[in-house]
Amino acid sequence: MILKTGSAHWEGSIREGSGSISTQSGALAAQPYGFAARFEGRPGTNPEELIAAAHAACFSMALSGGLAAAGVGDVVIDTVATVKMEKQEAGFAIIASMLTVRVSGTGAPEVIRAAAEAAKAGCPVSKVLACEVGMELEIVE
Repeated sequence: MILKTGSAHWEGSIREGSGSISTQSGALAAQPYGFAARFEGRPGTNPEELIAAAHAACFSMALSGGLAAAGVGDVVIDTVATVKMEKQEAGFAIIASMLTVRVSGTGAPEVIRAAAEAAKAGCPVSKVLACEVGMELEIVE
């Protein structure tokens, strides 16, 4: 079993308050976040972009493993995950995560595409997201 932690500290009301986010590894250490960063585009991080970064990273690692297993070499993967959040009756909800992927490698496009589809479905972050996970894939030859 693998256990990883992230933590958040918050003070104040939702609109005027502020907080900080940290990760066990120290990659994020007291990174500021708050309402303005989340909903008004101000500096600071927010949960949605952290989920997007985690999804992009997890997918890229899963795809790398799948490509290696399929015999594809010289792999370069660039992934952007776009998390979509909408206001619903019961509050805000993340409803989708779209992966935009650019891959190059020494393998047939159909092999790369199959590995990408398997990674999209199988990476642990895709599995934890209870939303639609889409993907646009560009294979560079």
